[in-house]
Amino acid sequence: MKPTENEYSKMSDDASPASPMIKNIFWAFISGGIICTIGQFLISFYQNYCGLNLKDSRAAVSVTLVGAGALLTALRVYDNIAKHAGAGTLVPITGFANSIVAPAIEFKSEGQIMGIGAKMFIGVTASTIYGLILWIFKLF
Repeated sequence: MKPTENEYSKMSDDASPASPMIKNIFWAFISGGIICTIGQFLISFYQNYCGLNLKDSRAAVSVTLVGAGALLTALRVYDNIAKHAGAGTLVPITGFANSIVAPAIEFKSEGQIMGIGAKMFIGVTASTIYGLILWIFKLF
């Protein structure tokens, strides 16, 4: 016998553990703040020690954080951090790197082109489309 929608919802709620919302918000705030603090430190570093202007140092920080996120994902460290930090690691640009690299690693068994390449292409294409949509909305 198939359960009704209400019965299924109640069974699902009973089987799902309660989420510690305050704890999750706290850790997301702390971890996101740490990533942003690292980004601000890198901006100052690139300006003061590498001689870049503000615009170029911001670009260098983006590249650095994406590279760090990709490297940590490849080393299987990022997922462990994200497990505790939650949305604090998802929202910054490091989360973008994770969203590109993680599927590529997952589909590695399908080959260099159809596995890794296809998944990375999908992620880059999606981010390009999102960027175009944002640019279009900024025009109006």
